[in-house]
Amino acid sequence: MRRREILDRIEKYVQPFRITKGDDFKLAGFDPGDTRGLRLDKGEARDLLQQGTEWLAEEQEMLYAENRWSLLLVFQAMDAAGKDGTIKHVMSGINPQGCQVVSFKQPSSEDLEHDFLWRYSKRLPERGRIGIFNRSYYEEVLVVRVHEDILKRQNLPAQLVNKNIWQERLSDIAHFEDYLTRQGTIVLKFFLHLSRKEQKKRFMERLDKPDKHWKFSPADVQERAFWDDYMHAFEEAIRATASERAPWYVVPADNKWFTRLVVAAAIVQAVEELNLSFPTIDAEKKKQLQTARAELGREK
Repeated sequence: MRRREILDRIEKYVQPFRITKGDDFKLAGFDPGDTRGLRLDKGEARDLLQQGTEWLAEEQEMLYAENRWSLLLVFQAMDAAGKDGTIKHVMSGINPQGCQVVSFKQPSSEDLEHDFLWRYSKRLPERGRIGIFNRSYYEEVLVVRVHEDILKRQNLPAQLVNKNIWQERLSDIAHFEDYLTRQGTIVLKFFLHLSRKEQKKRFMERLDKPDKHWKFSPADVQERAFWDDYMHAFEEAIRATASERAPWYVVPADNKWFTRLVVAAAIVQAVEELNLSFPTIDAEKKKQLQTARAELGREK
């Protein structure tokens, strides 16, 4: 199958989940269990994902060689939605030299002495590299919005903490991403959309299997009490920051194999559109290479 045909096929599984205009966005319109009618066994899904990761590895090598574009992949989700597994499987073929994964934990005291985007902007990918944010600056309008006591620790002037703060932050994020795209950073944002029922199932699996106990935290269960608040915060964030330049992908997450296929397809599609190629060399460089070849050939 030619690449053009594959890209056309990919579009079928990417387009329904891509959000570029948030005005009318409703999270309720997306089914966490959706697979677009695709039914694959584990072996078929694994083979299809393997094709995607190999293609992505080829594109990443050219991205690194060209050294002009960079790629920022943002992953947001509720606990147990599969962010770590998706990143692991989709990026499995990528050269580690051209990729960096950052997991943002609680901010340090130094972080809290700066603006809310400061610690994230420091970790943006250089040209030629892929940067992966496992959680990101969106936490500042998600968990901080749901738990406003966190906002109190950010030492903002009292008059700036008002009813408009969340829309102001979302506006700042939208402008920040627009700025990044105009500097050559491709921004793709993935919300792994997990159902509350499936999250409970995965939590129970972690409790039932000793080798998964390390993944479980009592706080995970406590956060379920705020489910509706989080869904509202996610909806508002996507609605305010989705754009053609920095789209959101609301990826069904109840079926891990489908989640990974959609994420891989979206990344491949976006990078393919850059029309990357290996740098060409001029006549002088070719002459230098010929000289080097001759010198090596004379060695005994």
